Amino acid sequence: MPLRDAIEQRYPHTGGLVPAMRERLISVCEEYLANGYGDGNAEQRLSSADLHIYWQQLSEVLLAQQLTVAGIKFSHQAAGPDFRIDDNGRRIWIEVVTPTPANVPAAWLAPADNGVRDFPHQEILLRWTAAIKAKADVLLGNAGYVASGVVAPEDCYVIAVNGRLMRGYDGAFDALYGISQFPFAVEATLAVGPLQVRFDRETLEASEPEHQRRYEIHKPKGLPVPADTFLDAKFAPISAIWATDIDEFTLLDRPAKMVAVHNPGAKHSIPVGFLPAHDEYVAQILDESTYQLDRIEGRTAPPEEISVVVDVPA
Repeated sequence: MPLRDAIEQRYPHTGGLVPAMRERLISVCEEYLANGYGDGNAEQRLSSADLHIYWQQLSEVLLAQQLTVAGIKFSHQAAGPDFRIDDNGRRIWIEVVTPTPANVPAAWLAPADNGVRDFPHQEILLRWTAAIKAKADVLLGNAGYVASGVVAPEDCYVIAVNGRLMRGYDGAFDALYGISQFPFAVEATLAVGPLQVRFDRETLEASEPEHQRRYEIHKPKGLPVPADTFLDAKFAPISAIWATDIDEFTLLDRPAKMVAVHNPGAKHSIPVGFLPAHDEYVAQILDESTYQLDRIEGRTAPPEEISVVVDVPA
């Protein structure tokens, strides 16, 4: 099916912002394809009726648009990560992934009309950790980008994760921040868990709230999943996580929800303020068991709290 027909069929609504978004989306996708920013099957994937295939490709389009708006020049290579940036002698690769909502409860994705639902923070976090691990393996595996020479040892490597598919089809809550009130990308890489209060058994006095150290996430079945990627020297070739919850309506100049989480042990870091993000998280290792995590205002404006409801095929 031609690209225009496929997008018009996916977004058939005629009211509100949808018609303007649809035309803008078609234009941006056509420009993306004309510039050769996608793989050879990019148009086919953008025209796919499969929601997950479509979003895997659309996330690349949307993040390419964010780079363009930020004035960051990039290219796409036939072999290798999705985007290559050459910046003042520094080469930065960006690999994009959109986790599918496997094992995320249907009651969260498609809630009842009463709007009451539980926040499946652990299920969503497991999807973030799986996505990050998968793209780390693509870089570091036996046949990965480093082993094959596509990514050089001195290059920077950024994993861009779009949480859009895990926020629910009504878009009422984003899928960027976890139970800790930090981004899921922080929870998945820096062992940050929920807030807790300690009680003295004798005096019953409560401590000040503090975050748990959560090095592993337990699953209903199977072995626990590590949540300390950036505290493990094995993952030093990963420079940062570019964490987003971005959708089609950002093409109408609505600020996207994006943060950058930097690897404190990275062999080659990217500068703070380089990536489009409204917040950046930088950890400073203090000793073997302690680090300080700072939130720094990013280069983009904070996103407005605008919610747009769009029906999409399940």
